[in-house]
Amino acid sequence: MAELLSVQGLRSGYGRIPILMGIDFTLAPGEFLGILGHNGMGKTTLIRSLMGYLPATAGRITLDGRDITGAKPAQKAAAGIGYVPQGRQIFPDLSVFENLRMGQAGKSREDKAVIDQVLSLFPRLTRLLDRRGGALSGGEQQLLALARCLCTQPRIILLDEPTEGIQPNILDEIVETLQDLRRQSGIAMILVEQNLEFLTALSDRLLIIQKGVITDEVSPEMMADPERIADFVGMHA
Repeated sequence: MAELLSVQGLRSGYGRIPILMGIDFTLAPGEFLGILGHNGMGKTTLIRSLMGYLPATAGRITLDGRDITGAKPAQKAAAGIGYVPQGRQIFPDLSVFENLRMGQAGKSREDKAVIDQVLSLFPRLTRLLDRRGGALSGGEQQLLALARCLCTQPRIILLDEPTEGIQPNILDEIVETLQDLRRQSGIAMILVEQNLEFLTALSDRLLIIQKGVITDEVSPEMMADPERIADFVGMHA
């Protein structure tokens, strides 16, 4: 299968503190790739490095064969990489609709048709367009963060810990929305998550990260094995 994104020997960290110790993987068009690991193993560092918020100290990131290792976040966004950060980071004082418009801030002109198309995937948000982002529930804010990302029309979504503090019915809605999105658009995704049920419901394959290194690749079906789950005590099966 053709490669959309390729990561080779990626090293990164915070100042003089190394976190990623040489990450290698590829992402195919339309593939949903899960990254699984305990806290502190480098999951969020990986996502932030891919997006350009942390500089790579070694290694190479290519998109469609083009080297984007040193590109800034805005350049990577323009190239088609969308980012939904941990904690959502919506604009609490802006309305839902204004938050969605911010997703097109880097475009030469606003395209309301794109916003309308995104809203067709999020009927819950359609009823809340005039409500302040800060007045939404945690689950609704996560939906808004995802919808805002989609307004950039990305080819790849980097999704960091989306289930944190969210009620189960919204989690089911997010899973259904992402599955519908893939069927309709063929978008690819890298999903960092500790909730195994959520992760296995969406991922085509899972990479295990430990101490900044990818140590294993498994199928979602393999994580149904109790012995596999026992290797990750503290995660939610």
